[in-house]
Amino acid sequence: MTDSQVAPAAPAAPTPPPSTTFALEDSLPRVPLPALDDTCERFLAWCAPLLTSDELAATKAEVAAFLRPDGPGRDLQAALQEYDATPGVHSWLDTFWPYRYLGRRDRIALNANFFFLFQDTGQPQLPRAAGLIAAALHYKHQLDRELIPPVIQRGQPQSMEQNTFLFSTTRIPGPEQDTVRAPYSEAWPGPSDARHIVVFFRGTMYKLDVLGADGAPHNLDELENALRTIVHADTGATQPTGPDTAPNTNPGPTPNTDTDAETDTSDTSDASDTSDTSVGHLTTMARAEWAAAREALLSNHPANAAALDDIETALFCLSLEDFAPADTQQACDELLYGDRGNRWFDKAVTFIVFADGRAGINVEHCGLDGTTILSFVDTLLATPAEEHSRRSGAHSQGLPVPKPLTFHLDEALRAQVRAAAESFAQYGAETATQTVSFDDFGAATAKSLRISPDAFVQLAYQLAHQRAKGHLGATYESIATRQWRGGRTEAMRVVTPEIVDFVSAMQDPATGPDARRAALRAAARAHVTRAKECQAGDAPEQHLWELELIQRRRGPELGIVEQPALYRTPGWLTLRDDYLSTSSAPSAHIQYFGFGSTSSRCIGVAYVLLPDRFHVYLSTPRPVATQMHTFAHRLREAVHELRDLLTSE
Repeated sequence: MTDSQVAPAAPAAPTPPPSTTFALEDSLPRVPLPALDDTCERFLAWCAPLLTSDELAATKAEVAAFLRPDGPGRDLQAALQEYDATPGVHSWLDTFWPYRYLGRRDRIALNANFFFLFQDTGQPQLPRAAGLIAAALHYKHQLDRELIPPVIQRGQPQSMEQNTFLFSTTRIPGPEQDTVRAPYSEAWPGPSDARHIVVFFRGTMYKLDVLGADGAPHNLDELENALRTIVHADTGATQPTGPDTAPNTNPGPTPNTDTDAETDTSDTSDASDTSDTSVGHLTTMARAEWAAAREALLSNHPANAAALDDIETALFCLSLEDFAPADTQQACDELLYGDRGNRWFDKAVTFIVFADGRAGINVEHCGLDGTTILSFVDTLLATPAEEHSRRSGAHSQGLPVPKPLTFHLDEALRAQVRAAAESFAQYGAETATQTVSFDDFGAATAKSLRISPDAFVQLAYQLAHQRAKGHLGATYESIATRQWRGGRTEAMRVVTPEIVDFVSAMQDPATGPDARRAALRAAARAHVTRAKECQAGDAPEQHLWELELIQRRRGPELGIVEQPALYRTPGWLTLRDDYLSTSSAPSAHIQYFGFGSTSSRCIGVAYVLLPDRFHVYLSTPRPVATQMHTFAHRLREAVHELRDLLTSE
């Protein structure tokens, strides 16, 4: 998920002069390790509004036991303090982040990857795709030379470390925890030296050199003509570009009657068969299953290792679709979980361009958060492709020749590919989504009403949730913390006592406008205060979570053989059981962004809040679809109701 922006609360520092991209990393302040007593006090305050009096009492009792001089909390905190002080450790979260992202064992497709739908340009598919390639290559050219200036927000430099994961980065599945193959690492020092990308079309993968022997990009005409070669090789005719193009509605594989010992997925004589045996389907599997399938690929034929190497080292992926989405919501859905063998979900960056030229990006989340991708996308889309191409030194070098990537599959692997495709198609079908747009409300409106824009929309979410489901529920919001060394995000829990009072006031017919406004403003102030606490590193959840993980890793060594009871309390379990998972991505260059829900009853709420508009993408498991649609209706109602309430002040 991406992350909300609030005024930084880290120690103020003078604005540094312009510098090279990574020059300020070592001078950034370390993420502060909170005191254990402070964290536990905040934890009780944060979970209290969601608990009954008996649940809160039970939670308080276990927190007290956790904090006793001889309790497990003291020893776990001491172990974390020792780790934080270890030479070479940049943050007490250095172990936490790999576990959080690379340790998950479910599928990352739809569950973890996120997307942006770009603003339309009116260009046809292939010029649009070639322009995105050219823009990305210019960004890499600048990044390799560390010419991209560090981001400065409100006088504070932000960590640029995540930029090292933009190019040639691929998540590698593992049986217990995944790994990352990337440049700027011991195994691959410095920037990526790869010259190619991987292009998908109808499930066929092509290696396409986009940089010449001298390291300069091919010009736009050559890039576009190379893409045209790929499309023509598969279709034998001009590729569709219009909005009336009939979509490929095949939701999954069809039986493959080929009984040969091997199959070459680069064979384009039958596009549907190629799609049905595309190895890309395997990246939709749960991680341990995909890890086993990857090992089977490697052992099945020596050529498979070379094909995987080409994909994993590629600068990025480009997926060309042979259909135009029927509407904006379908475009969003396809960016989030469209497949047809036309994705490699483990790739850090995949640009997706539809037959009508609409485009977006799908991002693998383990090394990249929303703020980094927003900066990347804004840079790509703010300048015409021709200018990017010129500035990068692109020139004519002859038409680059696309090379189909060949995988050899035995019958067991073909069956596994088909099963993965069928399973993910069904998983997508069991996901309900909806877009909600407010073109008459935006951040400027909220500011004119003297209220934080993010606080306003979060209060609207809470009121809409109460009216849709009949109760409040744990709500997650991601808060950016890149002002710290290696900083990523902090987990904010939105429901405060003031929000409970605000929702009660709005739901009570006897409460008058003045009292409702007072409750609204009090809740907004509390929201802003908590967001600033999160950005300052004063949040309890990730701290307590890392202490739990230390017990799992080192419990016997520390004499703590059992999980502390705190982690089984109503407070801990309720606080982390999301009903709403929210995140913001403000950029004038994107229409929508989105991600999947985080639990069986959660509604994912991804929003683009700009001065003049407010767009939301909702997702949830199919059993919650009716409540999600009611939430969308109630959200429209709540935004207008709260605006009118403040306007009449």
